[in-house]
Amino acid sequence: MPGGIDPHTHLSMEFMDTQTIDDFFSGQAAALAGGTTMHIDFVIPVNGSLLGGYEAYVEKARKSCMDYGFHMAVTKWDDTVSKEMEIMVKDKGINSFKFFMAYKGALMINDEILLEGFKKCKSLGAVAMVHGENGDAVFAGQKRMIELGITGPEGHALSRPAVIEGEATGRAIHLARFVNTPLYVVHVMSIDAVEEIARARKSGQRVIGEPIVAGLALDDSGLWDPDFKTAAKFVMSPPIRGPGHGKALQAALSTGILQLVGTDHCPFNSTQKSLGIDDFRKIPNGVNGIEERMHIVWDSMVVSGQISVTDYVRLTSTECARIFNIYPRKGAILVGSDADIIILNPNSSFEISSSFHHSRLDTNVYEGRRGKGKVEMTIAGGRIVWENDELKIVPGTGKYIKMPPFSYLFDGIDKIESEYLSSLRAPVERFKATS
Repeated sequence: MPGGIDPHTHLSMEFMDTQTIDDFFSGQAAALAGGTTMHIDFVIPVNGSLLGGYEAYVEKARKSCMDYGFHMAVTKWDDTVSKEMEIMVKDKGINSFKFFMAYKGALMINDEILLEGFKKCKSLGAVAMVHGENGDAVFAGQKRMIELGITGPEGHALSRPAVIEGEATGRAIHLARFVNTPLYVVHVMSIDAVEEIARARKSGQRVIGEPIVAGLALDDSGLWDPDFKTAAKFVMSPPIRGPGHGKALQAALSTGILQLVGTDHCPFNSTQKSLGIDDFRKIPNGVNGIEERMHIVWDSMVVSGQISVTDYVRLTSTECARIFNIYPRKGAILVGSDADIIILNPNSSFEISSSFHHSRLDTNVYEGRRGKGKVEMTIAGGRIVWENDELKIVPGTGKYIKMPPFSYLFDGIDKIESEYLSSLRAPVERFKATS
């Protein structure tokens, strides 16, 4: 089948006074061993500069051993940022921009910036993406937990419940509808967010929902583990939710409410996580998944009978290629497509452990998990890079994949705009009163 495409990763990312432990070589090595042949990483601006961020990430990616693309985050707004968005789309091959509604005082933007960003995305044919959590509510929740004396990893989940993920997701959806532009919601983790997406899609709005492997396969029980090292490895945002949310996310995937599966691979080791040993607010947020995604989705969704093999290919590869406008170069096995192919043996078993995974991480949130369906061969660009549990990779062989604007999500947007304008019945011609 086509190699997997991971739409959501953070390699070599500076965050919370540290940097993710996987770079563009180790993270990609892990991906290839797990059957993923391309990923799209998030470029973080440097002091708000998109160009500065892009140049920094081009340098970070020089050691790449597989194909990759970039999303771009927007963390402030002015004329320079607006012009840089145009450069990213027209010259740099970036067709998506992410807006953080959380991380107050760091990456978070307000509704005014969200609206300006949405309008710019629409004009450029770029996909607007949001991290859907209410950052002001998170800040208040964190303060409340500390006042209650709850300083451990469980405080992280308690401070940012599902209701504020649902609120922010709904708000972003309504604002995207107001602007009339497609919206992509990253790492959907809760029933609350799924309900907002379902309602919008039912009304015909262009909304894409991306759950991640951790949300599908885990619940929040690990955060209450008495061992800090174990509990802290599960800290991510939005948090892994309580029992029931994962099954709901799986059901939403199987019925088309959610469209594709990412990982939010953002790994920090035990030493880095221990920065928050006395205050959960200082635990770097992030979990692994780039190597595990293809196996866990197969085991939890195909083996269980919730989706077909064709659905599996769509959720892990093809739909991502279509959304980001690189199909059929990626996401397909066709004449003219890149030769990114995996061979998965449904009768073979896999096991996950930090003792033999390929990430530099010293823990794994899926530790000890076993299941059916193992990727036995990965072919990237026509080269066998994973066979007989052995990687055959070379730094610097990965290619940057430019992604053009105006994917299928923009089909018919002009018609919707025209219908809206014709419905206004304004301006009304009025007679001016004479004195």
